[in-house]
Amino acid sequence: METSSTNTLYERAEHAARTIRARVGGEEARVGLVLGSGLGAFADDLEDATVIPYEEIPGFARSTVEGHAGRLVVGRVAGTPVIVQQGRFHFYEGYALDEVTFPVRVFGLLGVKSLVLTNAAGGLNNSFKQGALMLISDHLNLMGTNPLLGANDTRFGARFPDMSEVYDREFQEAVICEAQAMEIELKRGIYAALTGPSYETPAEIRMLRALGADAVGMSTVPEAIVARHMNLKVLGISCITNMAAGVLDRPIDHAEVMETGKQVRVTFTELLRRTIPKLQ
Repeated sequence: METSSTNTLYERAEHAARTIRARVGGEEARVGLVLGSGLGAFADDLEDATVIPYEEIPGFARSTVEGHAGRLVVGRVAGTPVIVQQGRFHFYEGYALDEVTFPVRVFGLLGVKSLVLTNAAGGLNNSFKQGALMLISDHLNLMGTNPLLGANDTRFGARFPDMSEVYDREFQEAVICEAQAMEIELKRGIYAALTGPSYETPAEIRMLRALGADAVGMSTVPEAIVARHMNLKVLGISCITNMAAGVLDRPIDHAEVMETGKQVRVTFTELLRRTIPKLQ
């Protein structure tokens, strides 16, 4: 990511936004999406799609993890203009949190008002099954840091943004309504974010359960915090791609995460397709 000392984060985000506008033109997207591990296939089905590799956008980092294509896709879902991050950047890849959350900053400057954050997560709640979809009702930031550390630029938002409702209740109800219409089970729970990249130990999973977490992952929370800093409404959905350490008597690997993402692709895609027009 470009870090010229002569440009502020806001100016760098403006530069990226101008670059994207020049490439896509037309009506600005009102809904932005960030697609997690194994869930990027949703962006392949957009209508009137324009694809921009991250390396062609000033300030964007590079996705280095399998299952993250590293492309920005601008198009429509059921007629609704959207902008989609097909693969994210992670703190554990060595990026600073201002780099991890930079696309969200750019989305806000492009006129996005609603942000959908998706991820692959480990299930902590015994009532969850592998492949379940969980609506994020709240989160625990256990990453040991915060993307808003440092000087605050009021052009983005207030110094002390309110976090009493990170994940919009009306958006949650919209997803629940669509899930019922599809006759699929949709869980709701609290997402805990740790840094990774190692998976959690059984002792850490017991701790997270005691804290009230239902799922655990290595992303999403920094983006949600930045989105609320910019007054974007947020919807969060986790795909429970594996059960966390100690829940099942077998090891965890990334291949399992990817395979489960493929298995839920049709359901996940249809749920988003139905819900997105209601998020404006």
